[in-house]
Amino acid sequence: MSSLAFSVLFVVFFVLTLGLRFWLANRQIRHVLRNRGAVPAEFAPKIALETHQKAADYTVARTRFGIAALLWGGLVLIGFTLLGGLQAISNALLPLAGPGMLHQILLVVAFAVVSGVLDLPFDYYRQFVLEERFGFNKMSRGLWLADMAKGALLGAAIGLPLLWVILKLMETTGSLWWLWVWCVWSGFQLLMMVLYPTVIAPLFNKFTPLADDSLKARIEGLMARVGFASKGLFVMDGSRRSAHGNAYFSGFGAAKRIVFFDTLIERLAPQEIEAVLAHELGHFKLRHIVKRMVVMFALSLAFLALLGYLKEQSWFYTGLGVTPLLDGPNDAMALLLFALVLPIFTFVLGPLNAITSRKHEFEADAFAAKHSSADDLVSALVKMYEDNASTLTPDPLHSAFYDSHPPASVRIAHLNAAHLSAAAA
Repeated sequence: MSSLAFSVLFVVFFVLTLGLRFWLANRQIRHVLRNRGAVPAEFAPKIALETHQKAADYTVARTRFGIAALLWGGLVLIGFTLLGGLQAISNALLPLAGPGMLHQILLVVAFAVVSGVLDLPFDYYRQFVLEERFGFNKMSRGLWLADMAKGALLGAAIGLPLLWVILKLMETTGSLWWLWVWCVWSGFQLLMMVLYPTVIAPLFNKFTPLADDSLKARIEGLMARVGFASKGLFVMDGSRRSAHGNAYFSGFGAAKRIVFFDTLIERLAPQEIEAVLAHELGHFKLRHIVKRMVVMFALSLAFLALLGYLKEQSWFYTGLGVTPLLDGPNDAMALLLFALVLPIFTFVLGPLNAITSRKHEFEADAFAAKHSSADDLVSALVKMYEDNASTLTPDPLHSAFYDSHPPASVRIAHLNAAHLSAAAA
């Protein structure tokens, strides 16, 4: 393939992807506004019109903000590639570092810094304007800056050694470097699953053992029924940052721990918390986590193999506005270009992932209905939709591309059917 042909191919996919995402966003806005005036009949007894309209307004505001961020992201992508942004950064670093490992690492660091600075106004607006307007932001600007500093330091402490290993493997292990990198990357992912709950997460949030003895006994009874062993039950101070609530379990092997947002504990009744946790445990017991990991590892292997081919093609660089070095390695540049353009070529495949994810959600709901109560899970979901201002009327096509969970009406209809089936039995 010639560099011109690849440039044209990239531009075609860029325009198509950007156009599709704009079209989906506008469908979402129109659909939500069209249904803003009335609560869906199945939710009318439980959701007030004012609450439904707040969710609609929040969804529309987020989607409009997403359109602006999408346009900015598209301009930044073209700036880094076809307009020569990455080439300019590389040229500026060459006299300082020379064509070697230091140049490659500095290139990735400089890209990360520039990208972060360019995204900063949008991150600030999202947190302190959009989330603030709808009452969800609980984070001070000092905490926001502290989180950003911690994230940068943690990213450097973990990411730079990993980057050095990957670049070294790309340089020294021959044509099958991508297989060695995949092994390292997969091992790193597994290691992070072990370290995240006990080492990384506590750097950002406070985790305290669940103190409510009656709730603790209820949850331990559920875990005994389904055969789940946990390292502990913890409450996270999510209210320091947001009014949104959730529950999850994290970790791997003996490091598994169950975490509840304090906002969730305050809002839901004990039987509802049990039902929400039963859903999360369903993902574990039905091996959804393992299945997702297998898919993730398989995709990462396939993409690395593709990068192994593209890295050796001059048109891959020149077609994206970069002149590859003749007297030094281009591995870091190949990684950056691949990471930048891959979403453009794969966005259209989004619904395939959503199909599998939604299937897992229905299965986890059925598991929760079997081991706790479908009615309690429905009640909890309605409260969580209400508290998180999640729209009850998303556009179906937009939801198919962006939502890993089924729409509220579909999900709750499945749970009600499970409840009726269990009652009949």
